Amino acid sequence: MAKEMVALHLRNQAPMITPTRLSYGVLAATIILAGLLHLGVPLLVVLFSYFALRQIYFLTKRKWLALILFGVVVAGIATAAVVLTRAAVLALPNVADTSIPSASAWAQKRQIELPFTDFESLRQVVIDALGQEANYLRNVANFARSTTAVLVFCVLGIVAAGSLFVKTGLDPYRGTHRVKNNLYSICCDEVSTRFRDFYRSFATVMGAQIMISFINTVLTAIFLFAVGLPHAPLLIAVTFLCGLVPIVGNLISNTIIVFVALTVSLKLAIGALVFLVAIHKLEYLLNSKIIGDRIRNPVWLTLIALIIGERLMGVPGLILAPVVLNYLRVEMLTVEVRPVQEKVELVKSPARESFRS
Repeated sequence: MAKEMVALHLRNQAPMITPTRLSYGVLAATIILAGLLHLGVPLLVVLFSYFALRQIYFLTKRKWLALILFGVVVAGIATAAVVLTRAAVLALPNVADTSIPSASAWAQKRQIELPFTDFESLRQVVIDALGQEANYLRNVANFARSTTAVLVFCVLGIVAAGSLFVKTGLDPYRGTHRVKNNLYSICCDEVSTRFRDFYRSFATVMGAQIMISFINTVLTAIFLFAVGLPHAPLLIAVTFLCGLVPIVGNLISNTIIVFVALTVSLKLAIGALVFLVAIHKLEYLLNSKIIGDRIRNPVWLTLIALIIGERLMGVPGLILAPVVLNYLRVEMLTVEVRPVQEKVELVKSPARESFRS
């Protein structure tokens, strides 16, 4: 009787097959290597691009149209980034000449001596400070090389996302194989399932991020219209789009708003900076609260995941931490664990049977 019970218990356990174990290993290795090799940004580009393609496809119902619209959006974002950067560089001297006198007057009232009086003297101070650094040229070269590499990887990530969107799966020619249920195809199916579930966790977190971005945009819009900042509608649109990227998106939009405020007056720029820092701190609470509720994890656990993710991968880790946390929760909920008491009874039963015999 005891032997039959043990056999039934082993059959009900349904041990994990090799392709399934391999698929979990591939996903774990992908995330670990992305952190070790500093490839968190390309991984996020793939996820964000595929998410955008899926949302556009949901509206258009045609893949080719979704690809075209996505290409237009990416080209528009790239063009806007180049135009804004060029405009910022060209406007910097005028902004400095306008704001430095105010800063000098503020410093003189408080008996603070500044090493510059206009834009030219400020530029000379910066050049002298950088010239004293022995590793300045090497650091500039390393920054240029790393920036170029990130841009190339981002382009490759967009192409990879488009390829996955057009034809999903790792084995698109499975029907042509001579052996139908071959090991390669089964492993590809399992790996695809793992990454599909991971993407669903990413989409869940992004749904919460859209809500956070909307709240942040509303608060920022109230401030922009209250102080009468120029180009307010454009800044509101930039705030919402940047807010779709957790943490770092807010930093980008805040930098643009402070720069525009600086073209008006130094006092307005300082006020904008203080307000936006307060909004930035609020976003941390919104991240832990809204995302925590969406993935049904406590706030403290989400905050710990954000801290660990930032320490391991920097800004990409902040974005991926809630995704990984939600994925682990969903996967662990599918695993059934037998009660400990049942296992103890099954172990003791053979001993009792042998004692009786």
